[in-house]
Amino acid sequence: MGIVRQRKKLQTGMFEEEEEEEGENKRYSDEPLHTEKIFSDRKTFFIDLKVNNRGKFLKITEDVRGHRDTIMVPAETLAEFIDALQNVSDFLGNDDSQD
Repeated sequence: MGIVRQRKKLQTGMFEEEEEEEGENKRYSDEPLHTEKIFSDRKTFFIDLKVNNRGKFLKITEDVRGHRDTIMVPAETLAEFIDALQNVSDFLGNDDSQD
């Protein structure tokens, strides 16, 4: 079965409107700034750009029949993470042509 990709763009300004001041701490909404959903066989991947009091981060969740695993990637590391994924993709592309 192939991969089906679904995009959903959320308003970026939505976060500023939903921030609440609590003394020196800000409480952030749980809503992502941007989200992507990828369907592949029996798995669903959720890729969410979120923000908290420590900054922006990417949250990647794999859902397999109700069982979820999640990793968090800080925004500062995102370019390296994407480069590594691109390297793996390039390797797969080269590997496929030799079969």
